[in-house]
Amino acid sequence: MESPGKQRIVVVGGGPAGVFAAIEAKRAAPGAEVTLLSDEACEPYEKPPLSKGVLTGKALPEHAPIAGPNGMAAHNVVLACACVTAIDRVGHQVITATGQRFAYDALVLAPGSINRELPQWPAGMARVHYLRNEQEARALKSALVPGKRLLIVGGGLIGLEVAASAATLGLTTTVLEVAPRILARVCDTETGALIADTHRRHGVALDTGEMIEHVRAHDAGIEVATQSGKAFSADLVVVGAGVKPNVALAAAAGLATDDGIVVDAHCRTSDPAILACGDAVRFPGPAELIRLENWRHAQDHGMVAGRNAAGAADVYKSLPSFWSEQYDLYIQGVGWPAAAPRARVRRALDGGRALVFWLADGAIASAMGINAQRDLAVVRRLIERKVPVDAAALADASKPLQAMLK
Repeated sequence: MESPGKQRIVVVGGGPAGVFAAIEAKRAAPGAEVTLLSDEACEPYEKPPLSKGVLTGKALPEHAPIAGPNGMAAHNVVLACACVTAIDRVGHQVITATGQRFAYDALVLAPGSINRELPQWPAGMARVHYLRNEQEARALKSALVPGKRLLIVGGGLIGLEVAASAATLGLTTTVLEVAPRILARVCDTETGALIADTHRRHGVALDTGEMIEHVRAHDAGIEVATQSGKAFSADLVVVGAGVKPNVALAAAAGLATDDGIVVDAHCRTSDPAILACGDAVRFPGPAELIRLENWRHAQDHGMVAGRNAAGAADVYKSLPSFWSEQYDLYIQGVGWPAAAPRARVRRALDGGRALVFWLADGAIASAMGINAQRDLAVVRRLIERKVPVDAAALADASKPLQAMLK
Protein backbone atom coordinates (compact mmCIF):
# COMPACT_ATOMS: atom_id res chain seq x y z
CA MET A 1 0.00 0.00 0.00
CA GLU A 2 1.31 3.41 -0.92
CA SER A 3 2.15 5.96 1.76
CA PRO A 4 -0.44 8.74 2.20
CA GLY A 5 0.39 11.83 0.22
CA LYS A 6 3.12 10.24 -1.86
CA GLN A 7 3.02 11.07 -5.55
CA ARG A 8 2.45 7.95 -7.67
CA ILE A 9 4.12 7.93 -11.08
CA VAL A 10 3.51 4.92 -13.32
CA VAL A 11 5.47 4.35 -16.53
CA VAL A 12 4.26 1.81 -19.10
CA GLY A 13 6.92 0.41 -21.44
CA GLY A 14 10.29 -1.27 -20.90
CA GLY A 15 12.23 0.29 -23.77
CA PRO A 16 14.72 3.17 -23.43
CA ALA A 17 11.98 5.82 -23.41
CA GLY A 18 10.17 4.18 -20.51
CA VAL A 19 13.34 3.36 -18.58
CA PHE A 20 14.74 6.87 -18.79
CA ALA A 21 11.33 8.37 -18.00
CA ALA A 22 11.13 6.31 -14.82
CA ILE A 23 14.71 7.01 -13.76
CA GLU A 24 14.39 10.73 -14.43
CA ALA A 25 11.02 10.93 -12.64
CA LYS A 26 12.56 9.38 -9.51
CA ARG A 27 15.56 11.68 -9.75
CA ALA A 28 13.32 14.75 -10.06
CA ALA A 29 10.96 13.62 -7.29
CA PRO A 30 12.90 11.39 -4.86
CA GLY A 31 9.90 11.04 -2.57
CA ALA A 32 7.58 9.78 -5.30
CA GLU A 33 6.66 6.15 -5.83
CA VAL A 34 7.80 5.36 -9.36
CA THR A 35 6.76 2.08 -10.97
CA LEU A 36 7.84 0.81 -14.39
CA LEU A 37 5.53 -1.75 -15.99
CA SER A 38 7.09 -3.91 -18.72
CA ASP A 39 5.46 -6.79 -20.56
CA GLU A 40 8.76 -8.71 -20.59
CA ALA A 41 9.77 -10.68 -17.50
CA CYS A 42 13.34 -9.37 -17.35
CA GLU A 43 15.35 -6.25 -16.76
CA PRO A 44 14.86 -3.82 -19.66
CA TYR A 45 17.62 -4.39 -22.22
CA GLU A 46 19.11 -2.52 -25.15
CA LYS A 47 17.60 -3.41 -28.53
CA PRO A 48 20.45 -2.38 -30.93
CA PRO A 49 22.58 -5.48 -30.12
CA LEU A 50 19.73 -7.81 -31.12
CA SER A 51 20.51 -7.52 -34.84
CA LYS A 52 24.27 -7.57 -34.33
CA GLY A 53 26.10 -9.05 -31.33
CA VAL A 54 23.23 -11.26 -30.20
CA LEU A 55 22.87 -12.85 -33.66
CA THR A 56 26.59 -13.44 -34.05
CA GLY A 57 26.89 -14.94 -30.56
CA LYS A 58 29.12 -12.18 -29.19
CA ALA A 59 26.52 -10.90 -26.73
CA LEU A 60 23.32 -11.77 -24.91
CA PRO A 61 20.41 -9.34 -24.32
CA GLU A 62 21.05 -9.41 -20.57
CA HIS A 63 24.59 -8.17 -21.15
CA ALA A 64 23.24 -4.68 -21.95
CA PRO A 65 20.66 -3.59 -19.33
CA ILE A 66 19.41 -0.10 -20.12
CA ALA A 67 19.45 0.96 -16.47
CA GLY A 68 23.01 -0.23 -15.85
CA PRO A 69 24.46 -3.38 -14.25
CA ASN A 70 22.31 -3.20 -11.12
CA GLY A 71 19.06 -2.60 -13.00
CA MET A 72 16.07 -0.46 -12.10
CA ALA A 73 16.37 -1.24 -8.39
CA ALA A 74 19.60 0.77 -8.26
CA HIS A 75 17.53 3.81 -9.21
CA ASN A 76 14.84 3.07 -6.59
CA VAL A 77 12.29 2.36 -9.30
CA VAL A 78 9.91 -0.57 -8.85
CA LEU A 79 9.98 -2.87 -11.90
CA ALA A 80 6.96 -5.10 -12.48
CA CYS A 81 6.20 -7.54 -15.30
CA ALA A 82 2.70 -6.57 -16.37
CA CYS A 83 0.90 -6.30 -19.69
CA VAL A 84 -1.26 -3.19 -19.44
CA THR A 85 -4.50 -3.64 -21.36
CA ALA A 86 -6.58 -0.61 -20.33
CA ILE A 87 -6.42 2.83 -18.75
CA ASP A 88 -9.11 4.06 -16.38
CA ARG A 89 -8.68 7.79 -16.89
CA VAL A 90 -11.46 8.70 -14.45
CA GLY A 91 -10.11 6.52 -11.67
CA HIS A 92 -6.46 7.24 -12.55
CA GLN A 93 -5.54 3.57 -12.80
CA VAL A 94 -3.99 1.25 -15.36
CA ILE A 95 -5.36 -2.27 -15.63
CA THR A 96 -3.29 -5.32 -16.55
CA ALA A 97 -4.20 -8.51 -18.38
CA THR A 98 -4.46 -10.29 -15.03
CA GLY A 99 -6.83 -7.67 -13.63
CA GLN A 100 -4.25 -6.00 -11.41
CA ARG A 101 -4.63 -2.25 -11.03
CA PHE A 102 -1.91 0.38 -10.54
CA ALA A 103 -3.05 3.81 -9.36
CA TYR A 104 -1.30 6.90 -10.70
CA ASP A 105 -1.16 10.62 -10.19
CA ALA A 106 0.88 10.92 -13.37
CA LEU A 107 1.09 8.28 -16.08
CA VAL A 108 3.79 8.02 -18.76
CA LEU A 109 3.13 5.89 -21.83
CA ALA A 110 6.17 4.58 -23.68
CA PRO A 111 4.73 1.66 -25.69
CA GLY A 112 7.28 1.87 -28.49
CA SER A 113 6.73 0.39 -31.94
CA ILE A 114 5.63 -2.98 -33.25
CA ASN A 115 6.75 -4.83 -36.37
CA ARG A 116 4.99 -3.94 -39.59
CA GLU A 117 3.74 -7.35 -40.62
CA LEU A 118 3.44 -8.21 -44.32
CA PRO A 119 0.44 -10.30 -45.41
CA GLN A 120 2.63 -12.70 -47.43
CA TRP A 121 4.73 -13.31 -44.32
CA PRO A 122 2.41 -13.63 -41.29
CA ALA A 123 4.10 -13.83 -37.90
CA GLY A 124 4.27 -17.46 -36.87
CA MET A 125 4.71 -18.75 -40.42
CA ALA A 126 7.26 -21.57 -40.52
CA ARG A 127 10.81 -20.43 -41.41
CA VAL A 128 9.79 -16.73 -41.22
CA HIS A 129 11.30 -14.40 -38.64
CA TYR A 130 10.64 -10.87 -37.43
CA LEU A 131 13.06 -9.12 -35.08
CA ARG A 132 11.96 -6.79 -32.32
CA ASN A 133 12.64 -8.41 -28.95
CA GLU A 134 15.04 -10.83 -27.29
CA GLN A 135 12.75 -13.83 -27.80
CA GLU A 136 12.68 -13.20 -31.56
CA ALA A 137 16.44 -12.60 -31.58
CA ARG A 138 17.14 -15.92 -29.84
CA ALA A 139 14.87 -17.78 -32.27
CA LEU A 140 16.57 -16.19 -35.26
CA LYS A 141 20.04 -16.83 -33.88
CA SER A 142 19.32 -20.55 -33.60
CA ALA A 143 18.17 -20.58 -37.24
CA LEU A 144 21.25 -18.78 -38.63
CA VAL A 145 23.23 -21.91 -39.46
CA PRO A 146 26.29 -21.42 -41.70
CA GLY A 147 25.62 -22.56 -45.25
CA LYS A 148 21.88 -22.00 -45.11
CA ARG A 149 20.14 -19.67 -47.55
CA LEU A 150 18.70 -16.54 -45.98
CA LEU A 151 16.29 -14.18 -47.74
CA ILE A 152 15.80 -10.76 -46.15
CA VAL A 153 12.72 -8.79 -47.16
CA GLY A 154 13.53 -5.10 -46.77
CA GLY A 155 16.72 -3.12 -47.42
CA GLY A 156 16.43 -0.73 -44.49
CA LEU A 157 18.73 -0.49 -41.49
CA ILE A 158 17.43 -3.54 -39.62
CA GLY A 159 17.40 -5.72 -42.72
CA LEU A 160 20.96 -4.74 -43.59
CA GLU A 161 22.21 -5.20 -40.02
CA VAL A 162 20.80 -8.74 -40.07
CA ALA A 163 22.37 -9.27 -43.51
CA ALA A 164 25.78 -8.21 -42.18
CA SER A 165 25.47 -10.56 -39.19
CA ALA A 166 24.32 -13.46 -41.37
CA ALA A 167 27.06 -12.95 -43.94
CA THR A 168 29.64 -12.86 -41.15
CA LEU A 169 28.28 -16.19 -39.89
CA GLY A 170 28.60 -17.76 -43.35
CA LEU A 171 25.02 -17.84 -44.63
CA THR A 172 24.18 -17.28 -48.28
CA THR A 173 22.30 -14.01 -47.94
CA THR A 174 20.00 -12.16 -50.33
CA VAL A 175 18.20 -8.87 -49.68
CA LEU A 176 15.01 -8.00 -51.57
CA GLU A 177 14.03 -4.32 -51.58
CA VAL A 178 11.00 -2.84 -53.31
CA ALA A 179 12.62 0.61 -53.73
CA PRO A 180 15.13 1.30 -56.52
CA ARG A 181 17.99 1.24 -53.99
CA ILE A 182 18.69 0.23 -50.41
CA LEU A 183 18.31 2.79 -47.60
CA ALA A 184 16.31 5.09 -49.87
CA ARG A 185 14.60 6.68 -46.83
CA VAL A 186 17.81 6.97 -44.84
CA CYS A 187 20.61 8.39 -46.95
CA ASP A 188 21.60 9.89 -50.29
CA THR A 189 22.44 7.83 -53.35
CA GLU A 190 26.23 8.04 -53.03
CA THR A 191 26.31 7.05 -49.36
CA GLY A 192 23.86 4.23 -50.03
CA ALA A 193 26.11 2.99 -52.84
CA LEU A 194 29.12 2.82 -50.50
CA ILE A 195 27.12 0.72 -48.06
CA ALA A 196 25.78 -1.48 -50.87
CA ASP A 197 29.29 -2.08 -52.20
CA THR A 198 30.44 -3.20 -48.75
CA HIS A 199 27.60 -5.73 -48.53
CA ARG A 200 28.39 -7.10 -51.99
CA ARG A 201 32.07 -7.48 -51.05
CA HIS A 202 30.91 -9.65 -48.16
CA GLY A 203 28.88 -11.83 -50.51
CA VAL A 204 25.41 -10.40 -49.92
CA ALA A 205 23.20 -10.23 -53.02
CA LEU A 206 21.11 -7.05 -53.22
CA ASP A 207 18.06 -7.19 -55.49
CA THR A 208 16.31 -3.80 -55.60
CA GLY A 209 13.13 -2.71 -57.32
CA GLU A 210 11.61 -6.13 -56.63
CA MET A 211 7.95 -6.58 -55.70
CA ILE A 212 7.03 -10.00 -54.33
CA GLU A 213 4.23 -11.64 -56.28
CA HIS A 214 4.05 -15.18 -54.93
CA VAL A 215 5.30 -17.12 -51.91
CA ARG A 216 5.27 -20.90 -51.55
CA ALA A 217 6.43 -22.69 -48.40
CA HIS A 218 7.24 -26.40 -48.37
CA ASP A 219 9.18 -28.88 -46.28
CA ALA A 220 12.49 -28.06 -47.96
CA GLY A 221 12.21 -24.29 -47.74
CA ILE A 222 10.49 -21.25 -49.23
CA GLU A 223 10.14 -20.27 -52.89
CA VAL A 224 9.57 -16.63 -53.82
CA ALA A 225 8.64 -15.17 -57.20
CA THR A 226 8.77 -11.44 -57.96
CA GLN A 227 6.80 -9.38 -60.47
CA SER A 228 9.91 -8.98 -62.59
CA GLY A 229 10.03 -12.74 -63.11
CA LYS A 230 12.88 -13.55 -60.74
CA ALA A 231 12.74 -16.60 -58.48
CA PHE A 232 14.43 -17.04 -55.11
CA SER A 233 14.82 -20.08 -52.86
CA ALA A 234 15.57 -19.83 -49.16
CA ASP A 235 15.81 -21.93 -46.02
CA LEU A 236 14.57 -19.04 -43.90
CA VAL A 237 13.25 -15.50 -44.30
CA VAL A 238 13.71 -12.38 -42.18
CA VAL A 239 11.14 -9.63 -42.70
CA GLY A 240 12.46 -6.12 -42.08
CA ALA A 241 9.54 -4.06 -43.38
CA GLY A 242 9.75 -1.36 -40.76
CA VAL A 243 7.60 -0.70 -37.73
CA LYS A 244 4.44 1.14 -36.76
CA PRO A 245 3.60 2.99 -33.54
CA ASN A 246 1.94 0.93 -30.84
CA VAL A 247 -1.06 3.17 -30.17
CA ALA A 248 -3.73 0.58 -29.29
CA LEU A 249 -3.71 1.27 -25.54
CA ALA A 250 -3.80 5.04 -25.96
CA ALA A 251 -6.47 4.96 -28.66
CA ALA A 252 -8.70 2.65 -26.59
CA ALA A 253 -8.41 5.13 -23.73
CA GLY A 254 -9.63 7.96 -25.97
CA LEU A 255 -6.33 9.82 -26.22
CA ALA A 256 -5.63 11.77 -29.41
CA THR A 257 -3.68 9.70 -31.96
CA ASP A 258 -2.51 10.36 -35.51
CA ASP A 259 0.11 7.86 -36.71
CA GLY A 260 1.26 7.97 -33.09
CA ILE A 261 0.13 9.32 -29.74
CA VAL A 262 -0.15 13.09 -30.15
CA VAL A 263 1.68 15.11 -27.50
CA ASP A 264 2.73 18.72 -27.01
CA ALA A 265 6.27 20.00 -26.51
CA HIS A 266 6.07 18.97 -22.85
CA CYS A 267 5.19 15.33 -23.77
CA ARG A 268 1.61 15.78 -22.52
CA THR A 269 -1.22 13.98 -24.28
CA SER A 270 -4.80 15.20 -24.66
CA ASP A 271 -5.23 14.11 -21.01
CA PRO A 272 -3.09 16.41 -18.80
CA ALA A 273 -2.43 13.58 -16.31
CA ILE A 274 -0.96 11.36 -19.04
CA LEU A 275 2.33 11.91 -20.84
CA ALA A 276 3.83 9.88 -23.68
CA CYS A 277 7.30 9.54 -25.17
CA GLY A 278 9.45 7.59 -27.61
CA ASP A 279 8.81 5.82 -30.92
CA ALA A 280 5.03 5.73 -30.59
CA VAL A 281 4.64 9.49 -30.23
CA ARG A 282 4.06 12.38 -32.62
CA PHE A 283 5.42 15.60 -31.19
CA PRO A 284 6.00 19.17 -32.44
CA GLY A 285 9.02 19.28 -34.74
CA PRO A 286 10.48 22.42 -36.33
CA ALA A 287 7.66 22.63 -38.90
CA GLU A 288 4.99 20.07 -38.00
CA LEU A 289 4.15 17.06 -35.87
CA ILE A 290 6.77 14.38 -36.41
CA ARG A 291 7.52 10.86 -35.22
CA LEU A 292 11.06 9.53 -34.79
CA GLU A 293 12.34 5.98 -34.39
CA ASN A 294 15.80 5.95 -32.84
CA TRP A 295 17.52 5.31 -29.54
CA ARG A 296 18.73 8.86 -28.87
CA HIS A 297 15.23 10.28 -29.33
CA ALA A 298 13.75 7.61 -27.04
CA GLN A 299 16.27 8.43 -24.31
CA ASP A 300 15.96 12.21 -24.48
CA HIS A 301 12.19 12.24 -24.95
CA GLY A 302 11.78 9.83 -22.04
CA MET A 303 13.86 12.02 -19.76
CA VAL A 304 11.73 15.07 -20.50
CA ALA A 305 8.52 13.08 -19.97
CA GLY A 306 9.82 11.74 -16.67
CA ARG A 307 10.78 15.15 -15.32
CA ASN A 308 7.45 16.62 -16.37
CA ALA A 309 5.55 13.73 -14.80
CA ALA A 310 7.32 14.68 -11.57
CA GLY A 311 6.13 18.28 -11.85
CA ALA A 312 8.56 20.07 -14.19
CA ALA A 313 7.58 21.92 -17.36
CA ASP A 314 10.55 21.14 -19.60
CA VAL A 315 10.34 21.50 -23.38
CA TYR A 316 11.67 18.74 -25.61
CA LYS A 317 14.22 20.18 -28.04
CA SER A 318 16.89 17.52 -28.57
CA LEU A 319 18.45 17.22 -32.01
CA PRO A 320 17.64 13.86 -33.63
CA SER A 321 20.39 11.38 -34.43
CA PHE A 322 20.76 7.71 -35.30
CA TRP A 323 23.43 5.10 -35.92
CA SER A 324 23.83 1.66 -37.44
CA GLU A 325 26.73 -0.80 -37.39
CA GLN A 326 27.31 -3.06 -40.40
CA TYR A 327 30.65 -4.91 -40.72
CA ASP A 328 33.30 -2.26 -40.05
CA LEU A 329 30.94 0.57 -41.01
CA TYR A 330 29.62 2.93 -38.34
CA ILE A 331 26.78 4.74 -40.11
CA GLN A 332 25.54 7.85 -38.33
CA GLY A 333 23.14 10.71 -38.99
CA VAL A 334 22.24 13.89 -37.13
CA GLY A 335 19.67 16.62 -37.74
CA TRP A 336 16.02 17.02 -38.61
CA PRO A 337 14.64 15.20 -41.65
CA ALA A 338 13.52 17.53 -44.41
CA ALA A 339 10.20 17.53 -46.25
CA ALA A 340 11.65 19.62 -49.09
CA PRO A 341 14.96 19.16 -50.96
CA ARG A 342 18.00 20.92 -49.48
CA ALA A 343 21.37 21.90 -50.87
CA ARG A 344 23.80 19.01 -50.44
CA VAL A 345 27.56 19.18 -49.87
CA ARG A 346 29.86 16.14 -49.78
CA ARG A 347 33.16 16.32 -47.92
CA ALA A 348 35.98 14.27 -49.44
CA LEU A 349 37.33 11.81 -46.86
CA ASP A 350 39.83 8.99 -47.21
CA GLY A 351 39.94 5.41 -45.96
CA GLY A 352 36.42 4.48 -47.03
CA ARG A 353 34.89 7.17 -44.84
CA ALA A 354 32.09 9.48 -45.97
CA LEU A 355 30.48 12.70 -44.81
CA VAL A 356 27.62 14.62 -46.43
CA PHE A 357 25.79 17.76 -45.30
CA TRP A 358 22.40 19.23 -46.12
CA LEU A 359 22.15 23.01 -45.84
CA ALA A 360 19.27 25.36 -45.16
CA ASP A 361 19.42 29.15 -44.74
CA GLY A 362 23.21 29.16 -44.77
CA ALA A 363 23.61 26.63 -41.94
CA ILE A 364 23.83 22.85 -41.65
CA ALA A 365 20.39 21.32 -41.20
CA SER A 366 21.45 17.67 -41.11
CA ALA A 367 24.42 15.46 -41.88
CA MET A 368 25.31 11.82 -42.34
CA GLY A 369 28.60 10.00 -42.23
CA ILE A 370 30.36 6.65 -42.37
CA ASN A 371 33.14 6.16 -39.83
CA ALA A 372 33.14 9.91 -39.16
CA GLN A 373 32.15 9.97 -35.48
CA ARG A 374 34.48 12.79 -34.45
CA ASP A 375 33.41 14.99 -37.33
CA LEU A 376 29.74 14.43 -36.59
CA ALA A 377 30.22 15.31 -32.93
CA VAL A 378 31.36 18.75 -34.13
CA VAL A 379 28.57 18.90 -36.72
CA ARG A 380 25.99 18.33 -33.98
CA ARG A 381 27.20 21.50 -32.25
CA LEU A 382 27.22 23.43 -35.53
CA ILE A 383 23.59 22.45 -36.10
CA GLU A 384 22.49 23.16 -32.54
CA ARG A 385 24.09 26.62 -32.59
CA LYS A 386 22.86 27.38 -36.13
CA VAL A 387 26.38 28.48 -37.08
CA PRO A 388 26.60 30.01 -40.59
CA VAL A 389 28.87 27.88 -42.79
CA ASP A 390 30.56 28.16 -46.16
CA ALA A 391 29.72 25.32 -48.55
CA ALA A 392 33.19 25.33 -50.12
CA ALA A 393 34.83 25.03 -46.70
CA LEU A 394 32.54 22.16 -45.76
CA ALA A 395 33.57 20.29 -48.91
CA ASP A 396 37.29 20.81 -48.23
CA ALA A 397 38.60 18.17 -45.80
CA SER A 398 41.66 20.35 -45.12
CA LYS A 399 39.41 22.90 -43.41
CA PRO A 400 38.79 21.70 -39.82
CA LEU A 401 35.14 21.61 -38.83
CA GLN A 402 36.14 22.51 -35.29
CA ALA A 403 37.38 25.91 -36.52
CA MET A 404 33.89 26.70 -37.84
CA LEU A 405 32.56 26.72 -34.27
CA LYS A 406 34.62 29.79 -33.41
